[in-house]
Amino acid sequence: MRAQTVEVRQSAGRILCCTIFRPGGKKLLPKGHVISDDDVSLLSTEGMENVWVTALEEGEVSEEEAVLRVAQLISCGSIEIRPAPGGRANLIVTEDCCALVDDDLLRQINCTASIVIATARNFQYLKAGERAATVKSTPFAVPGEQLEAVLSILSERGPLLQARPLQSPSVAVLYSDPQSGDRARQFFEGIVRQRLETFGISPRFSLAVAEDEERVSKGLEHLLKSNPSAVLIASTTAPAGPEDAVGRAMARVGCHLEKFLAPVEPGVLTLLGYSDSIPVLSSPGCFRSAKTNVLDLILPPLLAKYRVSGWEIAGLGHGGLLS
Repeated sequence: MRAQTVEVRQSAGRILCCTIFRPGGKKLLPKGHVISDDDVSLLSTEGMENVWVTALEEGEVSEEEAVLRVAQLISCGSIEIRPAPGGRANLIVTEDCCALVDDDLLRQINCTASIVIATARNFQYLKAGERAATVKSTPFAVPGEQLEAVLSILSERGPLLQARPLQSPSVAVLYSDPQSGDRARQFFEGIVRQRLETFGISPRFSLAVAEDEERVSKGLEHLLKSNPSAVLIASTTAPAGPEDAVGRAMARVGCHLEKFLAPVEPGVLTLLGYSDSIPVLSSPGCFRSAKTNVLDLILPPLLAKYRVSGWEIAGLGHGGLLS
């Protein structure tokens, strides 16, 4: 890439090295813009005779083309690509989604010399119209061999970002307390509704039971028959582990117990299991507070019908101090 000053009438097809402003300070053309024939006429009308431009050398790719080619390979799901000023490509979600990010692949791409990608957090809930990622390259041009290396990695390993939609998820809630299930409902129902409203939903089914293995298991069986996206157990007690009443009831109805203890504060005493594909989540204490806690991290992927693993919960420790 080489920079030079040329006459405006000879500048079509070249790349601006600096932003051009009108005398009043309003931006006319941005830095990195490829000058068109219409731009030549515009610049001439504005009284400009010369512009500072650069031209691509053999083997180079313009920043606009480079970021668009990368953007087309980094994502899947409910995403659209929008070019942005400054040689950027923004990826915008087209419906309410959960962002799933391959952190290792993202880091590998960001170690290249010419392309960087910023994304939303893994498991982050995004509303329609919000940005999920931005791709940026070195100014003006990218060496062709570096771009091809990035594209080859993406083609081989697949997208690093998935925008997984929340398509009318349904949530069932089981309130439990050693004395009376209604007591748990009274404590938690308002907060549960408030938290779920964050994701644009409300509980579709709910039951309140006394907290013993027999009643909790029967309540779970009844709620699971409705085939919800997730079952939340709002318990007033802190579990000692999968061996307590809630954990035993989950095992009794056939749940695979995926993970006990999350490296997140608040939310350490989280218990996650699966009844076939339906997640069953107990996180006592987190249902009594509207403050950010482990539920805000785990619910988006569960509501998007993504099976969160124990390994992924273990990875929440980095940044797990929420308050």
